[in-house]
Order: sequence, then C-alpha cells, then structure tokens
Amino acid sequence: MIIRQMRRWVLLLGVLVLLGASYEVKADVTLRIGMDSSDAGQLDPHLTSKTPDMALLQWIFNGLVRFKPGSMDPATMEPDLAEKWTSSSDGRTWTFTLRKGVKFHGSYGELTAEDIVFSLERSKNPKSSAFSSDFSEFKTIEALDPYTVRITLSSPVPFLLGLVSNYHGGMIVSKKAVEKLGENFKMGPIGSGPFQFEEYKSKQFVSLKAHKDYYRGTPKIDRVMYRYIPSASSRELAFRSGEIDLFYGDREQRWVERMRGQKDTIVDIFRPGEHRSLHLNTTMKPLDDVRVRRAIAHAIHRDEIVQFLGKDVAEAAYSIVPNGYLGQTTEGIPQYEYNPEKAKALLKEAGFPNGFSTKVMNTNLDPLLKPMQIIQEQLRKVGIQVELEVMEHATWHAQIRKNLSSMVHYGAARFPVADSYLTQFYHSKSIIGTPTAVTNFSHTRMADQEIDAARSEPNPKKQLELWKAAQQKIMAECTAIPVFELKQVWARKANLDYGHTLTGSLNLGPVISETTRFK
Repeated sequence: MIIRQMRRWVLLLGVLVLLGASYEVKADVTLRIGMDSSDAGQLDPHLTSKTPDMALLQWIFNGLVRFKPGSMDPATMEPDLAEKWTSSSDGRTWTFTLRKGVKFHGSYGELTAEDIVFSLERSKNPKSSAFSSDFSEFKTIEALDPYTVRITLSSPVPFLLGLVSNYHGGMIVSKKAVEKLGENFKMGPIGSGPFQFEEYKSKQFVSLKAHKDYYRGTPKIDRVMYRYIPSASSRELAFRSGEIDLFYGDREQRWVERMRGQKDTIVDIFRPGEHRSLHLNTTMKPLDDVRVRRAIAHAIHRDEIVQFLGKDVAEAAYSIVPNGYLGQTTEGIPQYEYNPEKAKALLKEAGFPNGFSTKVMNTNLDPLLKPMQIIQEQLRKVGIQVELEVMEHATWHAQIRKNLSSMVHYGAARFPVADSYLTQFYHSKSIIGTPTAVTNFSHTRMADQEIDAARSEPNPKKQLELWKAAQQKIMAECTAIPVFELKQVWARKANLDYGHTLTGSLNLGPVISETTRFK
C-alpha cells in the first residue's frame, strides 16, 4: 500500500517536471523607476503641475492630439484620441473626429465624445482645474455625435492644439470614473493610456500595470513601479544595486560625467529646460521699490550659476519667456547684466546703503535648493542678507501660495509658446489669491493689455510685436528675474529601450509607452 502510494507521488512529480519544462510560466516584465519626491501630490491631471506627478500621468492619459514620443516640437504633433480635425478660416471653430474602440482602464468602457466634453469642461472650471485660465476662450464644447466634438472659441487661441494635447488640462479622463470615485479619483486615476493605475502606498510608490486593451497595442512592459526616493544618493545606490532601472538624476555636470563613466548606464539629457526665475514679492517692503528689485537683478551672476551646474545641463536665461519658445525675444528688452557696484548704488539710492535682510522660503529638493543657495551668496556680496527657510516640497508649494515669502525661486516648463508663460506667470489673472491663478504666487499686472491682445491677434507678425511689448513692460518693472534654464536629466540601464529617440518631453519625464522594452 505504502509502495503503491509512493509510486503515485513519483509519477505525479515526474508529470509536474515535464509540464514545467513544456509550459514555462513567463515572469512579468517590470520597469522600476526612482523619482525625486517624498510622495505623490495628486494624480489628477487637471489639478497638478508638479514634476513627479506630471512624469507619471503622461503614461496613464491621452489627449485629443499628442506630441510625438520623445519630442516637444509643436510642428510634429500627431493624432491621438482624435484621428482627424478641421478648423474654420477664422480659427474659432474646431471639429475633432474621434477614434472608435478606444477603451478606458478597468470596467469604464469605451471613450466617447461625452468624455471629451466632460474633460475639457472640467479643465475650464477653476473649481476642478489648475489650468482653467488656459481654457477661458472655450465658449462651447459640444458632442455632435458619439465620435465628434466641436469646440467654439470666443476668440482665436494661439496653438489651440497644445491645449488639447497630452499635457496638463488636455488630458482626457473618464466621466464615469470621476463621477463614481469623486475625491478618490485624485489618488486612483482612470485614463485610456498604455498603463493603468494599480496601487498607491503613501510615501512609497505608485504601481501601474499594462493596459492590455490599449488601442495602439498591449505594452511590452507588464508593470511599472514608480518609487518615491527623495534622496539623490539613495536613488543612485538603488540604481547601482539593481533595485531600479531608471531614475531622476542630479542635474549637475559632475554627476552627469560620473554616471556616464558607469558600466551599462545611459544618461539622458533632454528638453524642455525648466525656466528658472526669481519672482519678487512686490507687496513686501523693500521689494515694493523697483530700484531694490533692479539691484537684486544686477547682483545675480548667471554665468557663475551655469558654470556650477554645468554646460550640458544648464544655460543662462535673459528673458522671462523660456529660450526657444515662439515669441521669446531679448531684442529691445531691458537687461540686467551682472554688476554688483550698480546693485549697491541702486540700494543706496533706495535708502539701503548697508543693504537689508529678508526671509525666503525654499523647497528642500536639491535642483531648486542648490541654485538658490548660490543666489543667496551672490546677494550677500551686495549687502542683501537672505535667510533661507528650507522645507519639504509640498509644504513649500502651499506656503508660497499664502504670500509668505519675499522671493520665490521657481522652475517650470509650459507649452512652447510665449502666451502660456506670460498668461500663467505675468497676467493679473494669475496674481496670488485670484480664483484664476495657476502658479498663484505672481504679483504682475502691467502687461495685461498686450497679453490679452496677442491671444486674439490673427496676424502672426502683430502677435509677436504684442508679446515683445509685454516682455518689455514686465522686465522694466523687474517683478521677476530670469536666471537660467535647467534641462531634464535621467539615467537608465543600457538595456532599457524607450522605443523612440528622446530629445524632449513637456511632461518632464521619459515617455514610457507600448513600445518601451528591455533588450
């Protein structure tokens, strides 16, 4: 009896061995990413503009149109959820024909025109969007049938396709999901992109899984683990030990060169450069005096900052509009060259011959903290004593929007047209505390007329002239000082293939798509 039982077990074991040899189970292919953040902000694409969130959300959501993967060139934008579109001769009416059969994640069904209307109305509403001012000219958004959407504008919008692209308020959400999940949607987003939300653990990670019904095809990566690792040294250690495959790098030349020397490592440096400006709080004394603001501008040595950060990762900025944006210019624009003696003379003229002291709040994230520390030392040389109050990133974001800091060193990238930057940072609708504010720490109002006129100007030449006039006024009042631009720096394992050439990503992180794979 015992012998027969043993024979059965031996036979069963042999069958299992044979089955194992013939039917090998394929392990999940997981991409492990390390991000420079202590936690997620909110995973709602219409509410967040923070780099850690933006980099992740672009893998979850689509727009009506999209930037080609690895590019941020508006000239090469291509269809996404819309397969085609037309516009009227006056630029006020746009009609989009949707792809059929596009499925949302989970059980939320097919994407239709109703979801497009809902998403864009949501982006237009200040109560549900951080980008509502971008959509202020959207007069009506209509579903003509389940696969056709018509947008009617009050006046033409510069590069409207940018507003309905896979970026910021242009990302399309599931109406059913938002209505069902309510506040929980912020940390459990539903989109139609190549990867779908799976799990979030506070201050640890967000996990995504492949959207097998993605209309462009099932992704080659089965799962994405997006870990929050605020320490630069910890991210690098995790990469070296094989715990992560891709991570947000240190945007300094020395770090880039050191990592390039590591075996099986690729360092990606790509645009956009986050345009770094020092925004001055004109409601706080003595920064209400333009002479003091100009003194600060003359005390800042851009070349020294760029030299510290490195030629591959940084470049000086002399305009409030980022380098390369349509409408950006320095011709005929007031410039504040490095001149510490002139800075001291202006301070003396303003009644501060011995300088003054001021408190400045700053995030603890190295890419924003280190340059501010250099600026702190440069200002000290002309008698301006800056006391830095360093705090956690999310806390800093909240505090600067309460008008509590005399200066805000801020970096951002927007759709590459002058209007986007001028509107969000330098229009009175963006002044701190206003319902329409996007950045919500601005104190600029002197160029509203030119900014508004440029938005509806059909003549491209006149539009450029209006943008130039706006830049002249803002720079003359010196409410913000352009300092430098810092490119995006990520490092990856050499066997990780994005599936495209990476030269730019408006969402500030590599595009992980259905074509991304491990070689």
